[in-house]
Amino acid sequence: MTRVSIVIPTLNEATVLARTLRHISTLHPPAWEVWVVDGGSQDQTIEIAHAAGVKVRSCERAGRSIQLNAGAEVASGDALCFVHADTLVPDDLVALIATTLSDPRVACGGFISLMTGTDTIRWGISLHNVLKTYYAPLLFRPHLFFGKGLRLLFGDQVIFCRRHQFWDCGGFDPRLPIMEEADLCLKLTRYGRIRLVNRVVHSSDRRVARWGAFKANVIYLSIGFLWALGVPAPFLKRFYEDIR
Repeated sequence: MTRVSIVIPTLNEATVLARTLRHISTLHPPAWEVWVVDGGSQDQTIEIAHAAGVKVRSCERAGRSIQLNAGAEVASGDALCFVHADTLVPDDLVALIATTLSDPRVACGGFISLMTGTDTIRWGISLHNVLKTYYAPLLFRPHLFFGKGLRLLFGDQVIFCRRHQFWDCGGFDPRLPIMEEADLCLKLTRYGRIRLVNRVVHSSDRRVARWGAFKANVIYLSIGFLWALGVPAPFLKRFYEDIR
């Protein structure tokens, strides 16, 4: 069985982290290890991680790319799985990753993200999030879509890949404060296809709840299209506020 290291970047995630770690603790088979990489939380995030019995690493600077790379540096598994602190994974996650990566033609994978809240499921946004993994590369990188099997996956979809290929392609670009997952997918196509696994993970709708569905869709679409056209990610981050 593939040894899977789970890496979770955090910054003031006390309201959601305990639930996520409880779900991860029930995985069967279990993960090889779980790393919480904190970017300077001022709440109870680190205490919650320690109480859950997972490994913790602190970064001097917050920034998801930096934190994800820091977790990958200390991970010892054959495969890396990057999970957001507000995302719930299937209990057979490790088996799904092992099966997907057993195909040498696949370099990276992710799941269908179902955006859920306390009393609702965001069906429209969830459907669009699936569709854009196909139409975005089809529109902007058609040669990679048809020739390399490119799909553009995002953090809410729980991205996983082989550890050695992650480092061979340079890992996450630490200069990117946003769109770092899509950038990683582009780089990993040199090793194989990007696969969207036909299983669901549950991601929090807290950003949509704060913005409203219309504003959220406008922002998601605008950032994606502008990034694909070459607008620098640091500029786009101005329009994508952190919400806890």
